[in-house]
Amino acid sequence: MFRANNPTLKSWVNVPAGNDFPIQNLPFGVYRAEGGEPHLCVAIGEHVADLYVLSEHGFFDDLAIERNIFRQPVLNDFIALGKDKTRAVRNRLSEILDDDLETWDASELAPFFLIPQASAELLLPLHIGDYTDFYSSREHASNVGAMFRSAENPLLPNWLHLPVGYHGRASSIVVSGTPVRRPKGQLMADGAEQPVYEPTRQLDFELEMAFVIGKNTELGQTVSTAEAEDYIFGMLLFNDWSARDIQRWEYVPLGPFLGKNFASTVSPWVVTLDALEPFRVDGPKQEPEVLPYLQCTGARGFDLQLEVHIAPETGAAKQVCHSNFKYLYWNMCQQLAHHTSNGCNIRTGDLCASGTISGPTPDSFGSMLEISWKGTRPVAMPDGSERRFIEDGDTVVMRGWGEKDGIRIGFGEARGKVIPSSI
Repeated sequence: MFRANNPTLKSWVNVPAGNDFPIQNLPFGVYRAEGGEPHLCVAIGEHVADLYVLSEHGFFDDLAIERNIFRQPVLNDFIALGKDKTRAVRNRLSEILDDDLETWDASELAPFFLIPQASAELLLPLHIGDYTDFYSSREHASNVGAMFRSAENPLLPNWLHLPVGYHGRASSIVVSGTPVRRPKGQLMADGAEQPVYEPTRQLDFELEMAFVIGKNTELGQTVSTAEAEDYIFGMLLFNDWSARDIQRWEYVPLGPFLGKNFASTVSPWVVTLDALEPFRVDGPKQEPEVLPYLQCTGARGFDLQLEVHIAPETGAAKQVCHSNFKYLYWNMCQQLAHHTSNGCNIRTGDLCASGTISGPTPDSFGSMLEISWKGTRPVAMPDGSERRFIEDGDTVVMRGWGEKDGIRIGFGEARGKVIPSSI
């Protein structure tokens, strides 16, 4: 067991009941204080702990890590140190924040390295060189296939044999809290004879999670399912915004393009795989048997609760989805093994997203396309309005967490408010 995962640990920093960030979590991020420069940090309770300030006071000197590593605008260089170093930092932080104060007492320095999250600007935590989006939920793929192809045979012939994916747009990934402008594009309305260019009428969210690549490979190198977790640093929430009408008109024959690349929202905290160890579960049984390079042993899924709320500009929010990461048919190890199976190289900081995570019941569907069943089943909101898709002024909020033995390990929020299309 990693020291930081010990469920009996308590911190001298106050962690309210039900908070995502107990001492057993310590997810990594990047923040900036008002008028300051970016520093690496971890979340503890309702605060961020500034790693650069701690390093300047010598708390990491024996770990042989340059202090300037913690004075960066992104986590990439820190992650590239390797898991031995990053685990050592996380374990050291668990000692510094432990309420026994026996090994490392930093309590007197609290005013200098603990900053309320409410007053910290949380930044996009990574330089994302490349981003790949998978399509790994059988329930989601079956729902979409039933809507647009065949209810009797909704899955395409390859779906049960490989984790389908496509390369997305890394430059338009934004951190939680960043407004999302309604995109314009070419679309063909039902019954129309000619396409039009106008703002999307069917803006949607996609409930996803993404994993962060933790080390590089060379072009031509493959990563096996057994090795894959050595290359995965951690996970974050991911909202892959979609313009369904633009997407439907353009995606044949090459797949998603302008209907997807206008924005994706991520949570600011990268939760390490180490912190998620207690939530491992077996994934769904895969039939037919997959090819040898996709076979893997051990529990490769994670029992992580996922929620989506829609908050109108005025009025109360409504929860529209409660799903779980464990529903994914294709796990992260299989996704990464397939991604590199042709020799495609990966780099530290790259993101691989899961695809929409839908469950077996309507309340667990991970997109408005499914929840409203292509707009035919509108969702009643508390203010009396209805939602078929996302409207201007709406804020979509995603949350995720694992909980076991009274310990909640959470991801914070992936939040985005939709603003009107530019003229």
